[in-house]
Amino acid sequence: MIKRTILQYLIIGVATIPYAIGISLFLDPNDLAPGGITGIAILLNRLTGLETGTLILLLNIPLLLLGIQKFGWKFTFVTSYALAWITVLTNLLHRFPVLTTDRLLASIVGGALVAIGMGVIFRCHGTTGGIDILVKLLRRKHPHIRTGALFFCLDCTVVIVAGIVFGNLEASIYAAVAVFVTMYILDLVLYGKDEAKLIYIISDYPELLAQNLLHELQMGVTILRGEGAYSKQKKEILMLVTAKKRSLLVEELVKNVDSNAFMIVMNANEIYGRGYKNFFAEKL
Repeated sequence: MIKRTILQYLIIGVATIPYAIGISLFLDPNDLAPGGITGIAILLNRLTGLETGTLILLLNIPLLLLGIQKFGWKFTFVTSYALAWITVLTNLLHRFPVLTTDRLLASIVGGALVAIGMGVIFRCHGTTGGIDILVKLLRRKHPHIRTGALFFCLDCTVVIVAGIVFGNLEASIYAAVAVFVTMYILDLVLYGKDEAKLIYIISDYPELLAQNLLHELQMGVTILRGEGAYSKQKKEILMLVTAKKRSLLVEELVKNVDSNAFMIVMNANEIYGRGYKNFFAEKL
């Protein structure tokens, strides 16, 4: 237990490095406010002169108090730990020269680095503070909505305000690009790219198909009991999940056994359980 906790905090500390690099060496120097508390801190930096990292910390104080109330001390402590590292590293890295003045490159690389840092911290059951806490609350009420999509909606508001404050449409557009990249990479880090297919098969030869799928393709199959609404005829429905690239093998096998079979092939975006991801370890 102690070793696991130490490893958790070590990983979180390392994950704040790409996060801070994305802000200090790519986004902030190019006037790109990528949404959330970070984007607000970048805007306030221009208005007050306070360091961006310090502003991130100050803006997070009321949200951390909300975190204590909603999630308890343990969650808030982990978030505060990550936030402390982000504050220190962001202020420290601002003293280094900017890595690129190309806003498109800065928005892509900066957004990706921020997303990688956030994703790893989220996997360690923490957050980077700010909007993350609000997203975690929304995920509790609406678990069917992906984390990246929630960030995107909240961040768009900050991007629009940033465009008005900077008076620069180009900066606002590239900030939106950074938000989109962050959303995409964050979902990739959190959920992976399953690229799987969920297949339902209704056939007059369910046992033969099940045997072929089990032995020829080595695929697990579940048999569901169904009944025709009109005919009242009992049916056995085969259900299986397979990698996208192997779904064509299933279709070919079904075609050879029963060309009149009724088959539904669907995209499976998230798969949890044996052989796939662990629900409790990876669902946020």
